[in-house]
Amino acid sequence: MDYAVQQFLNALSFGAEYALIALGLAIVFSIMGLVNFAHGEVIAFGGYSLAVVGTILTGNPLILMGFVLLACVAVAVLLEKVAFRTVRDADITTGLLTAFGVSIILQNVFLLLGSPRPVAATQLIFLDRTLWLGPVQVSSLQIYETVATILAIAGLGLFLTRSNLGIAMRAAARDFEMVRLCGLRANRVVSGAFAISGLLAGLACIFIMARRGSAAPHMGFDPVLTAFVACVVGGFGSLPGAVLGGFLLGFLEVGMLVLLPQSYGGLARAAVFAMVALVLIWRPDGILSPASEKGDKI
Repeated sequence: MDYAVQQFLNALSFGAEYALIALGLAIVFSIMGLVNFAHGEVIAFGGYSLAVVGTILTGNPLILMGFVLLACVAVAVLLEKVAFRTVRDADITTGLLTAFGVSIILQNVFLLLGSPRPVAATQLIFLDRTLWLGPVQVSSLQIYETVATILAIAGLGLFLTRSNLGIAMRAAARDFEMVRLCGLRANRVVSGAFAISGLLAGLACIFIMARRGSAAPHMGFDPVLTAFVACVVGGFGSLPGAVLGGFLLGFLEVGMLVLLPQSYGGLARAAVFAMVALVLIWRPDGILSPASEKGDKI
């Protein structure tokens, strides 16, 4: 029983991280139709910002966490203005290639200005402490990450339903042209989506850095690929679908690690994606997308 509780918390923690990143991808896609693979480099920028500011200016963890959030929001909005605004009305393939190009450029910038080796930034490791919940040993980081993700999802839901900008973003997700015709500024709506995406990336960066203790050029790439799969499973463009897909992947990943023999632990990720393929055979457009008939009528 204790082991089951511990693995359940592990799954919640993994799922929370994937859900945070998947939300950042989904909110941009829902408005622009853009799969922003440079989202991983926003996370990496936050990690390097933590390393630089923590070394030069201050080691106060609260200030550092606030700075990481601001840095990720700023770079996300800047990328929208510099790289993605010009291709906003282009074909979806153009946007996808632009996102990949920005991702590769930023990775090489990190390599040139930083180092191919991880840069130590241990100021947030204090978040990862061992706690005892009765007989169960857990990491405090798992609890922080799960609670922060739930609060972020709740806060995002309130923002999208109660604020003028949030309502405009929801309308843009349905019909962007109609939002323009109603007199709302398209640049403000899109920048708002990227700012929220950057904020979610900053939250994910804090927990990744607390777990890793170092920043690296490719630290955000693998999590974003997993979050992309989570969005596909949940239904791309659906914010609840992104959350569902993230937690589902977290539980599948931990479940495979538990069920497979230790000698086959390296196949856990392959088993997870095999199960994802089965889900997509059942629901090709994602779990929370409306079912559509794509085959021949008989």
